[in-house]
Amino acid sequence: MSVKHALLALLSRGPSTTYQLKKDFDHTTGQTWPLNIGQVSTTLQRLARDEFVQRDDVGDSGADPWQLTATGRLELEDWWSRPVDREQRGRDELIMKLALAVETPGVDVTVLVQRQRSAMQQVLHDVTRVRRAVAQEDLAARLVLDSHIFTTEAELRWLDAVEGEVEKARMLPVPSSSATSATVVPVPAKSIR
Repeated sequence: MSVKHALLALLSRGPSTTYQLKKDFDHTTGQTWPLNIGQVSTTLQRLARDEFVQRDDVGDSGADPWQLTATGRLELEDWWSRPVDREQRGRDELIMKLALAVETPGVDVTVLVQRQRSAMQQVLHDVTRVRRAVAQEDLAARLVLDSHIFTTEAELRWLDAVEGEVEKARMLPVPSSSATSATVVPVPAKSIR
């Protein structure tokens, strides 16, 4: 998620202080994406540098609110109009870890999968518990939490598939040294890419 665009979206509601933006972000995401005050402050400074936001000088309060500029509104409108490109979401450490594990001698992929499954089941339990406690009228938090639940469930299904592929690969005969390249056993990692 783009913290930059999230802050611009929050500021489109009206001027807000750094602390209030952090609170609003936490509330909107159901407190599932930790965002510390330093990250909010640093992002706001970059947004000010790029002329997307500016301080609303109200005097001696010491916590002058930030407001969206015309340039910031255009940037936000552009962001709203673009679909999220899955290719730009970053590299997934779990995929890389398992892909490397299946090709690294001495790494027990089954143990890695079981540990990850256990951790993801705990996440699913925790997020589901939080989701049940969210008020019906808090649509933003419900949507974010539902996304976490569906994503976690999908990852658990994927881990089941990885484990199945690893088991199938273990059952394949090991090619003899005289085998030609046409009879080489496929590398399991290709099945999880």
